[in-house]
Amino acid sequence: MGQTWTLPFAEGATASGFSLDDLTVALLIGSAVLVVAVAAVRLSLRSGLPSLLIYLGIGLVLGESGFGIDYDNQQQTQVLGYAALVLILVEGGITTRWSGIRRSVAPAAVLATVGVGVSVLVVGVAAHVFLGWDWQIAFLVAAVLASTDAAAVFSVLRRVPLPRQISGVLEAESGFNDAPVVLLVTAIAAGMTPGATSDPWWQVGLIAVLELVGGAVIGLAIGWGGARLLRLVASTSSALFAIGVISVAVLAYAVADSVHTSGFLACYLAALVLGNLKLPHRPAVLGFATAIGWLAQIGLFVLLGLLAHPSDFVNVLWPALVVGASLLLLGRPLSVLVSCLPFGMSWRTQTFLSWAGLRGAVPVVLATVPGTLGTPGVTWIFDLVFVLVVIFSIVQAPTLPWAARRLGLAAAHHRVDLAVETTPLTDLGAELLEIDIGPGSRIAGVRVFELRLPVGANVSLVVREGRSFVPRDNDVLRHGDQLLVVTTAAVRERTETRLHAVSRGGRLADWP
Repeated sequence: MGQTWTLPFAEGATASGFSLDDLTVALLIGSAVLVVAVAAVRLSLRSGLPSLLIYLGIGLVLGESGFGIDYDNQQQTQVLGYAALVLILVEGGITTRWSGIRRSVAPAAVLATVGVGVSVLVVGVAAHVFLGWDWQIAFLVAAVLASTDAAAVFSVLRRVPLPRQISGVLEAESGFNDAPVVLLVTAIAAGMTPGATSDPWWQVGLIAVLELVGGAVIGLAIGWGGARLLRLVASTSSALFAIGVISVAVLAYAVADSVHTSGFLACYLAALVLGNLKLPHRPAVLGFATAIGWLAQIGLFVLLGLLAHPSDFVNVLWPALVVGASLLLLGRPLSVLVSCLPFGMSWRTQTFLSWAGLRGAVPVVLATVPGTLGTPGVTWIFDLVFVLVVIFSIVQAPTLPWAARRLGLAAAHHRVDLAVETTPLTDLGAELLEIDIGPGSRIAGVRVFELRLPVGANVSLVVREGRSFVPRDNDVLRHGDQLLVVTTAAVRERTETRLHAVSRGGRLADWP
């Protein structure tokens, strides 16, 4: 479609370096993409589809079948993809509250390790039986698809009101499972390269365990030590402090990877520690981390769209459907069953967890690993995984709210953290909560004073049918109301617990 352009960092670019003209073109394309991407978020919220689909579409439109930008560098994509995944995991760790995932860490950890193994085994066998693939190819594709995606999970969970246990499992799993999957994909792909000798499975497993343990120790240590250091050097500039927090989390990845342990697990755990140690300037840190996470998502998905070859999609459509169906209907449910049944989770919870295993950037980035390692005859895997991720996103993401309601798992009200950068709130240790009163919440019909919130927490604003007012003690709350609750940091958890209790049991909940 018209003239073909070559990106300065792509294969085939001239050796003359990056000129001012190149800078102008790069800024023109980059700024236009970001403006379109920001505007597209509204479409994503209305449709229920993850924004990654829009960003992938932007990449396809800019690529060889659209405006003709020529980009075909898998190694560059892998490097930039890993960098983006680090920032996405850091954002996920910083914005995740430990109180929300504390009870879900054990099942999430099992799901991210044992569950991954079950998924790879089931999908690999299905691909070998139904598609006739070689065992190594079948297990390689299954391993690439084994990881749920942090960016997709975090973006969708912000719109689906779920009980803490379920949202905690999904958040923690998506943060934990990148590390073992990266190790597994790399081991399988390396074993398929010409002249390579495969290590015994027990040796590969032992190395993986050591790398995960080492990454966890390094991440927790750097997160805790970095928090103490940041407290000592905390400046009056919230912006500089936010940069320091992100830098410490990224440092955890670099240190862990440099000593051949899991950098992805290290940066996630370091960010989780930093986000939950009550550091100063929390609103600024959350805002900056979220912005960095969005920027990484947009750049990564657009880049992956550029690398894809739409002309080859038809050839991989059937195998993508077969592999996707085996993962969605067999691999994921069995991995959830094996991992979560020992923790006494109900069949409804397990069903939702099975359906909510969203795939996104991680599998597509991992699909570049075999090519960069020199594994022969696997270039088609990238396009297959790309097609499968698009299909998964279209089928799964919009149906998650419906599935939660049908299974009786939709939370009666939804809490959202508000990052408000105001000096008085920070100095007083105050926090803001937005409470949406859903159709099943028994907060409706309760007077404001009957909430009996802890001392230090107050309902400061009610938004009803587009109009806002400051509530009085005798005002009756209704379904569809949005409450702005101001609480001190010391009673935040008690406030949330009380609101959950009233939402379930009404005004007489926990009556002494």
